[in-house]
Amino acid sequence: MSEPQPTTTKETSLAMLIGLILISVCLAAIAQITLKEGVNQVTEASGVVTLSGTSLRSIVTNPVVWLGLILFAGSALAWLFVLSRASLSFAYPFASLSYLLIVLADRFVFHEVVPPARWAGVALIMSGIVLVARTGA
Repeated sequence: MSEPQPTTTKETSLAMLIGLILISVCLAAIAQITLKEGVNQVTEASGVVTLSGTSLRSIVTNPVVWLGLILFAGSALAWLFVLSRASLSFAYPFASLSYLLIVLADRFVFHEVVPPARWAGVALIMSGIVLVARTGA
């Protein structure tokens, strides 16, 4: 029986890069979900959100909205590390993974109906990401 071959530095670097991309994408998706929940709270408390001072004040003082913005900042910071290590044409398509995460959240967190055509579109996007990932950084 042969010994498993140690992974090369290039393979490890690619795995770490994809991990960092996934952290950034997941944080961005969680930020979107958090912002949606924060705005839902504002809407439940005061009705439709408008560009009025009252609505804007409600949004700006909502802690869940602030948490979403902080998560976006974390995502942006991770993304800066990604950009320092990979070409934009490799890294950016992975941002499309957020579509999958958002559709899943819409269905299972917010209990929205997701039409089959939307699921099909997300499947096509995921196919594209697999193709891009196979090209290497």
